[in-house]
Amino acid sequence: MSDFTVALWRKSTHSQQAGACVEFAVLPGAAAVRDSKRPEGDHLMVPPREWRTFLTAVKDGSFDL
Repeated sequence: MSDFTVALWRKSTHSQQAGACVEFAVLPGAAAVRDSKRPEGDHLMVPPREWRTFLTAVKDGSFDL
């Protein structure tokens, strides 16, 4: 289990000021994702390969409406 208290959490620069977004932290062996409104809540752990694939798809516009 990772120590989330020392994780460097990051939020997208596209986030709204209302805080309706997610934050992520890169940890040894995984990336963690959490709800920015509930940082003390549960975290979604994502293996590095899947995290890189997701980021590539975001950058390529695969999720744009």
